[in-house]
Amino acid sequence: MKIRDIETIRFTYQSTKVRDEKGHSHPGPPRQKTGSITHVVVEGGPDGYCTGGDERANELAANYLSGKDPLEREQLWQQLNRSQRLHKGTFSDSNVCRIDCALWDVAGKHFDAPVYRLLGGHRERIPAYGSTMVGDDDPDGLGTPEAYADFALELLEEGYRALKLHTWMPPYDADPDRVVDACRAVREAVGPDVDLMLDSHHYYSRTEAKRIGQALTDLNFKWFEEPMDEHSMSSYEWLTNNVDVPIVGPETAEGQMYTRAEWIKRGIADISRVGVADVGGLTPALKTVHLCQSFNVPCEVHGGNVPNLHLLGAMATPGEYYERGLLHPKYDYDAATPWLAETPDPLDDEGYVRVPQSPGLGYSFDWEFIDEHRVDA
Repeated sequence: MKIRDIETIRFTYQSTKVRDEKGHSHPGPPRQKTGSITHVVVEGGPDGYCTGGDERANELAANYLSGKDPLEREQLWQQLNRSQRLHKGTFSDSNVCRIDCALWDVAGKHFDAPVYRLLGGHRERIPAYGSTMVGDDDPDGLGTPEAYADFALELLEEGYRALKLHTWMPPYDADPDRVVDACRAVREAVGPDVDLMLDSHHYYSRTEAKRIGQALTDLNFKWFEEPMDEHSMSSYEWLTNNVDVPIVGPETAEGQMYTRAEWIKRGIADISRVGVADVGGLTPALKTVHLCQSFNVPCEVHGGNVPNLHLLGAMATPGEYYERGLLHPKYDYDAATPWLAETPDPLDDEGYVRVPQSPGLGYSFDWEFIDEHRVDA
């Protein structure tokens, strides 16, 4: 087996998601967007696929990896990881992630097993929490504490047994008291037995984060995530020592498993955090999970996608939840991926999401849709 090429399949689709000036997602009118799939072409097959990917990164990676054995994932990831220093603008962790995951897709198909089984295999379904979009100014959306409470009840009716709030962030009013009011409204609406989490504005001051954290302690929230800039590790160390609600992190800070090791060493957070796209693929994500297990630190997984599902399926210690979202009263989450024949993470009646069981990552691509809407290189 040899890698012949790494292609980028690009296609258009209609999206009802828009981003505000700070980059946060909200529902919006339909508009055309361009999606992508990373395709690792293997001589004689099987080929590997992962949603997402960057054309420049994939072309550059093909120069490094063509002719190599696609099953040597560790060596190939190390090659790309070492090359990041010379290509920082191209080989971002997110772009490397798509290539690494496509290589795991190759391996799963070659060995006729779902990827989570190759990672170690532990469980076939994961309890999910409903993860909201950030707040807005629409009282029928997520514009008031009462709107958050109403939406929380809707999500419980859909089958979720746990919820995470993304509250207001600039350009909307992110006053800590407004955030606390929303958290209190949701707790009062759902009662004491539902796990609640908060992912808050990333640039609060220490005193603002502490004020929110103390309120979350009183409201019995399960965790508090990313209220401050994660590059200031001392701020998180201080916050963890000054509030009782568990602090989660780092989420998006660069540095893969190395940064998470430093946080664990210093006791900067109570719960560690890893997302496959955040650290550069399933290969480094699994290293992070084992790092956390070595220090008896819980590790929750950031984001909802198929590779994260496989990672969770291989974890014998928490990750307790799969993050399903982002959700909003006016956004149809299940219709957001028309290039897939099936929703990649359907929620069952008990509030669980099943890990795909077909060989590889288990994407159900609608190739007829993709070919019809394909963008020529």
